[in-house]
Amino acid sequence: MDFDSIFKAYDIRGVAPDQINSEVGRLVGIGFAEFAGVDRIAVGHDCRVSSPDIRDGVIDGITSRGVAVDYLGEVATDMVYYYSGAESVPGLMITASHNTGEWNGIKMCLAGAAPVGVDTGLLTIKSIAMDPPFDERRRGDARTVDVLPGYVDHLFSIVSAGQFKPLRVVADGGNGMAGVALHGVFDRIESDLIGLYLDPDGTFPNHPADPLRPENLVDLVALMKDEASDIGVAFDGDADRAFFIDDQRVPLPGSTTTAIIATWFLRRYPGASIVHNLICSKAVPEAIIAAGGTPIRTKVGHSYIKQVMKESGAVFGGEHSGHYYFRDNFRADSGMLAMLVLLQVLSEAGVPLSELRREFEPYAPSGEINYDVSDKAAAIETVSAVFGDAEQDRLDGLTVDLGDRWFNVRPSNTEPVLRLNVEAPTAVEVDELVARVGKILTEEV
Repeated sequence: MDFDSIFKAYDIRGVAPDQINSEVGRLVGIGFAEFAGVDRIAVGHDCRVSSPDIRDGVIDGITSRGVAVDYLGEVATDMVYYYSGAESVPGLMITASHNTGEWNGIKMCLAGAAPVGVDTGLLTIKSIAMDPPFDERRRGDARTVDVLPGYVDHLFSIVSAGQFKPLRVVADGGNGMAGVALHGVFDRIESDLIGLYLDPDGTFPNHPADPLRPENLVDLVALMKDEASDIGVAFDGDADRAFFIDDQRVPLPGSTTTAIIATWFLRRYPGASIVHNLICSKAVPEAIIAAGGTPIRTKVGHSYIKQVMKESGAVFGGEHSGHYYFRDNFRADSGMLAMLVLLQVLSEAGVPLSELRREFEPYAPSGEINYDVSDKAAAIETVSAVFGDAEQDRLDGLTVDLGDRWFNVRPSNTEPVLRLNVEAPTAVEVDELVARVGKILTEEV
């Protein structure tokens, strides 16, 4: 069994169907139970066709080590995070997030929704799974828990249900896990939910549940036009990410959403710290400073952001990729909570989102561009040398600051590619810089 290809840098996700099955799940369950050293672990899963088989293996592995399982059923990832935080138990979520239906994986957290990454236990879990213990133990019990009511109550302990105006919201669940909770959430507020593909279906019959790709937003945009809506929201497969579309049917970059939500939090917590990853727009730290807060720049990835939030006490963190983290949500990311905060922002602002966003978008972004490069490290060094006169840092990959424009090129944590992000004052200048860096990356190094 090729555990090197199964265990990724931050969690086991996006694994091909011939690599993850009930036996892998059983071994991961054993490894996680031994590593966590607790008497109870929560387990949830998404709607993928392969998820029940992996779930059975995970539960078998955990209970074989004498550890009880709280089985949460078919849920969103942030529901597992909520339960982990509220009940102070570790959690396993079987999902491949935004990947297409034939893929699957496992996300892990310790009690309090604390992340498990390459530096915080994943390699230990891998080692145990590769050489599992065989001593006999009294098998742990498994019980089913309905997590939805407590989860919804928790969301509305962070936002105020009474402060929502009657907005028209079109939400595309992508046949993923957002549909499990959306109706329960909208039952609490005045806003109207116009749902699209809310029934969980692990074959994802309408489009992949990956809202980062514009082609997967086409149906949502069309429905928004028909419904004359105030805002659209598209969730990924496990609903820990959300992407937003304004009333003019123009998508918001994750950086814009981060800046808007950060400003909202800073009105409530003056002077607070806000975390953002290094590929966010420069507009994000500028907006945080303008609102009286302290911006903290981090590497890309949830384990880094959660750790920095813990160390700094930051109230909010955002990634350009659509992950939004909340101190009061156990520092975990939640697409549902991001949606509720943005709806509350709109309710308070009294202006449409297309107008509200303008002050947070002074620059033109390239979006993330992937390059297949055989020697990623050498390619990054070549780029560094070409731009040797510019300010550079190596927090995550290579960031080059040219004053009025900047770019970052970094290896993906989950794919064999280099990712390029560019920002400049105008789209023309972005295209010029993308072409210049892209030429270097596509040459033989």
